[in-house]
Amino acid sequence: MMRRLIYLLTGLFLTLQVAAQDTLFRFAMVSDTHIGNKSGEEDLERTVNDINSDPDIAFVMLSGDITEFGSDEEILLAKRILGKLNKPWYIVPGNHDSNWSESGCNTFLNVFGGETFSFRHKGYWFMGTSCGPNMRMGPGQVPREDLTWLKQQLDKEKDKKVPIIFVNHYPQDSAQNNWYEQLGLLNGRNLKAIICGHGHNNRKLNFEGIPGIMCRSNLRAKEEIGGYNIVSLVHDSLVFNERRPGVETLPAWHAVAIPIKGTPQWDANARRPSYEINKQYAQVREKWSIQEPGDIGGGVAVAEGKVVYSNTMGQIKAVNLATGKVLWRFNAKGKIYSTPLIHGNKVIVPCTDAQVYCLDLHTGKLQWQQTLNKASVASAALYKELAIVAASDGHCRAYNIADGKLQWDFDSVRNFVQTRPLIYKDKVYFGSWGNDFYALDAATGKRVWTWSSGATNRMFSAAACWPVATADRVFIAAPDQYLTALDANTGQVLWRKHDKQEWVRESMGLSADSNLVYVKTMQGHILGLNTHASGQEVIWRSPLEMGYEICPTAINEFNQVVFIPSQSGVISALAAKDGAIMWRHKISNCLIVSIKPLDEHTVLTCSADGKLACLTF
Repeated sequence: MMRRLIYLLTGLFLTLQVAAQDTLFRFAMVSDTHIGNKSGEEDLERTVNDINSDPDIAFVMLSGDITEFGSDEEILLAKRILGKLNKPWYIVPGNHDSNWSESGCNTFLNVFGGETFSFRHKGYWFMGTSCGPNMRMGPGQVPREDLTWLKQQLDKEKDKKVPIIFVNHYPQDSAQNNWYEQLGLLNGRNLKAIICGHGHNNRKLNFEGIPGIMCRSNLRAKEEIGGYNIVSLVHDSLVFNERRPGVETLPAWHAVAIPIKGTPQWDANARRPSYEINKQYAQVREKWSIQEPGDIGGGVAVAEGKVVYSNTMGQIKAVNLATGKVLWRFNAKGKIYSTPLIHGNKVIVPCTDAQVYCLDLHTGKLQWQQTLNKASVASAALYKELAIVAASDGHCRAYNIADGKLQWDFDSVRNFVQTRPLIYKDKVYFGSWGNDFYALDAATGKRVWTWSSGATNRMFSAAACWPVATADRVFIAAPDQYLTALDANTGQVLWRKHDKQEWVRESMGLSADSNLVYVKTMQGHILGLNTHASGQEVIWRSPLEMGYEICPTAINEFNQVVFIPSQSGVISALAAKDGAIMWRHKISNCLIVSIKPLDEHTVLTCSADGKLACLTF
């Protein structure tokens, strides 16, 4: 500790005293530009011009949240502005770029050429990874494919003394579900500092003994102009000065000691997620499991002894239900976040490469495909012999499953669709990230009604929940923390509730007898609500305490057991009659994206970090 303090004080002194020739190099650290925000474009333009006017800046790094909503338009605008930089620049996405991405994160990847970076400058190795969450609301999460990439990069470099400066949008702590996996890969290396954004303020941090530095947002917020950081490597220190573009460079606010010859002092007792809960409920076991090289963004479909699922490497796979052994694999050209639809011997999978694929269930061979105008991140729904597919191009379409012919096309959806549409009494129901909720005639695609909550912030849309319906009522939950019951025939609001004590989010489901709608609250509670009441009437409140919860995955019931997903990889099984806890099991530390009961003793589940498990109990 004394040695670190001496280095820190020395660095701060040098910031004020040394001449320019004592600086090995300087770079610009820009974060949280939020293009799409009212001042984002102007603030970034000013910063780019300012950086271009400074010949002492060697390169630029951007640490995520480049856009506000991850839209194609925002990403292209950001690229046009950043393309004016007259020096090398390196970029990674943040949660705003990935969680609400109409392209399923593909546009960022294609426009910027990647979601990671690795380069060397004057003996230092700079690396950056993405942070997620990708298309599924929850805590941050480094994509599994980025961890795979990072391991490959490190394996290529045998010299563990090479000094590394690492960048990720999120702080490398429990704010990011799998922070420990990323730090675990870097442990044993000469990691000098970790730079992040996300918090919009300059802040001194520590990540398991490694100096952490959070850099301010480029946005002006309540000031006249925004700002970024100029980082100087001075002797054995990284010195951070906030720069107000076109105005002034402020005195150094932080200096980090990074002696080349020293080795990192990692915390010996760093906290790690606990799996002790699995010992408490030892009756639950993993019959088999699979770890994918990429994330799993959608759920699973099961038929004829096969489990079909997809991953963000663009792969659609079928495995043996009894053993988990791979039976076939099909490669698409984009990340996939949809849950496969199986009908007969056909598998329907919409993809972010703007294609709808139909594969043979037994062989995985392509039967037909249809091209969309944009990506699809939604799941297909079944109506008789039709596959209902909503996309990011403002369309919801119906295809004949037998031959792929287009049966109807509704072309008036505002913003993009993420959910799996609900089919109920010959109608199709779904929300979009344009604040609207739609009811279409399932046979013709004609609009029956559209409902809007009146919210102007599109992030409050009921777009991620899987709606449920019974007794001519449709139930939806949204990020605005309202639970809403609509007349299924007219769209009229029957009741709408914002509980100040229990804030509902998108995770919901319907009981097998349709008498209860299950909802999960942000306080981590599970409620069973009367579907026939004239308002929000609680029938039972489970004793389950999950803590802060925003995982949007649907709740399922089977054989009087209610299966609850979480953002921390834990599945909870509750008694349908009263919410009593039956068992709990943790498969990962990342959010559960699907729970599919198979029989009274078996359930399939997967987590966002690419873990697929068959559980028996």
